[in-house]
Amino acid sequence: MSTDTLRAALERRIREVLGDACTVSEPTRLTGGASRETWTFTVSDPSSGSRDLILRRDPPGFEDPQRMTLEAESFTEALRAGVPVPALVDHSSGHDHTADALGSAYLLMDKLPGEALPQRLLRDDRYAAVRATLPYELGRTLARIHHMDTDAVPGLTGGDQVEHLSDMYRETGTRLPVLEIAFRWLREHRPLSARDTVVHGDFRNGNLLLDESGVRAVLDWELVHRGDPMEDLGWLCVKTWRFGSPLPVGGFGDRTDLFRGYEDECGIAPDPESVRWWELYGTLRWAVMCRHQANRGLVDGEDNTLELLAIGRRVAECEKDLLDLLGLGHDDAPVPVPDTAATDDLFGRPSATELLDVVREFVRHGSAGADPQSVYLARVAANVLGVAGREAALGAELRTRHREALRGAGFESESALADALRAGTASADDPAVAHAVRQAAAARLAVANPRY
Repeated sequence: MSTDTLRAALERRIREVLGDACTVSEPTRLTGGASRETWTFTVSDPSSGSRDLILRRDPPGFEDPQRMTLEAESFTEALRAGVPVPALVDHSSGHDHTADALGSAYLLMDKLPGEALPQRLLRDDRYAAVRATLPYELGRTLARIHHMDTDAVPGLTGGDQVEHLSDMYRETGTRLPVLEIAFRWLREHRPLSARDTVVHGDFRNGNLLLDESGVRAVLDWELVHRGDPMEDLGWLCVKTWRFGSPLPVGGFGDRTDLFRGYEDECGIAPDPESVRWWELYGTLRWAVMCRHQANRGLVDGEDNTLELLAIGRRVAECEKDLLDLLGLGHDDAPVPVPDTAATDDLFGRPSATELLDVVREFVRHGSAGADPQSVYLARVAANVLGVAGREAALGAELRTRHREALRGAGFESESALADALRAGTASADDPAVAHAVRQAAAARLAVANPRY
């Protein structure tokens, strides 16, 4: 659907909902969000003035109308429980054909002032004062979410989150030893929980709208479900959502303030060990989600293939985080350095790495002055070119090391090692196995993101 077609469809629907005199500006697609499209536009009404709205829409061809309806119902109950969320203007239903109005399942909501981009929230001076108070406030906000009435949100599903994740993992392709070790650890160290609440499912830096005063809105309820409320606290503390900050709670501050805010709001003190278990689960979950997104990117019909495929290589970051959380460390062998000045290569200079580097710089700087979505995608493309360049330079040496480490542990392939770890016939307590696992993870990270 072109921008002009979407604008016309929005105007038709807005006139049905808000009045025949309304007009709609050309929608602008916002950056980020690999699973859904997000657009902003302005509604003008001669009698009431202008109003900025947000459209959240499933990519056409990949709709989940029941999930969108569940998200809309969660907004209503969240407001009742005192959780800040945008006001809903309209949404498609999972039981009729309203999704046809905009091409796929959707939510229409007010656009609130504030910032959601983590890099700005963590680095801009204007948010310096509020960063110190955010962990406490986020604890209180989570306690309110966990006070929502599960019966007021029909369709919430629950169940064993580890087994749900395992099923999803098995559908995403080749098995990985680090992930197998993490699944086994989670199953052997399950925390006890007597609580069953609404769980936001994606409460993290990047899905929170903030300003200098604090939390303006909790966004992106598409993964809402029911279960152990500590899942949300663990997910917020996953290293991925710190965006380079050393502070564990979304990059903003310490767990003690998060726990204190939670207890002050609801009278229940979080168990740190339970939250740690859910943090490890969340790290594993993000790894599986990265694999899932990459698989989506390989399917014809996706219009954000570049971003989806780039996310697939972020599994390497999760592997390192899981090894650290499990106390297994990382590989000590130094990563080889590419020798771009070598003269005995069959193809000579410039090398493949040098060619990719110059194209990368062209892409990065050639988007200056373009619209925000194009600038964002150019940055993603530049990162992808960096990955390709490092793989071209280091791939042969890293693959040789990988084969040697596997054979030293008694395996001919990484999937065979993963199968043995799953079956319990191999263990990371074996130094040769641990070396093979760490070596593979280090190799992937050296190519995907050596600065991580």
